[in-house]
Amino acid sequence: MNKKVLIISTSPRKGGNSDVLADELLRGAQEAGHSVEKVTLYDKTISFCQGCLACQSTQRCTIQDDAAAITQKMLTADVIVFATPVYYYGMCGQMKTMLDRSNPLFSADYSFRDIYLLAAAAEEDPHTVDGTVTGLQGWIDCFEKAHLAGTVFAGGVTSVGDIKDHPALKQAYETGKNI
Repeated sequence: MNKKVLIISTSPRKGGNSDVLADELLRGAQEAGHSVEKVTLYDKTISFCQGCLACQSTQRCTIQDDAAAITQKMLTADVIVFATPVYYYGMCGQMKTMLDRSNPLFSADYSFRDIYLLAAAAEEDPHTVDGTVTGLQGWIDCFEKAHLAGTVFAGGVTSVGDIKDHPALKQAYETGKNI
């Protein structure tokens, strides 16, 4: 079954390690015949949620910036993949801000069911990603038809390019193939 896959790469660095993971998942998903779109946040303007909750009745945010268009893409995707660097044992601020700004989806008839997480960190310990998973799971829990379908973690990568030849690249590719 051909699925509509949206990859949201939240890294503030173009070509950063989590962004490279996103590209590998994209490659696998495309080879499997899925329709895939990747959105990067490093070149977007996304303001913080103001907590007005107007979106709960209008299903639109009152803030006019790039988050509104991304949220609309999220609404119609069958699969959403978030790629993030891990900072201080949690998702990067860009990802958290995008999750907050996707609040119009809460009361919408969204299509997504499967959510994936791709994460990269300087720390190698497998538990380094736990806080990021917990944060994303909190968002997913607000959408009763959605679930965390998989996580790929690349530890021990700091500088751009450190991920070259990392085993997580193959795992991201295979995850894309198996969506």
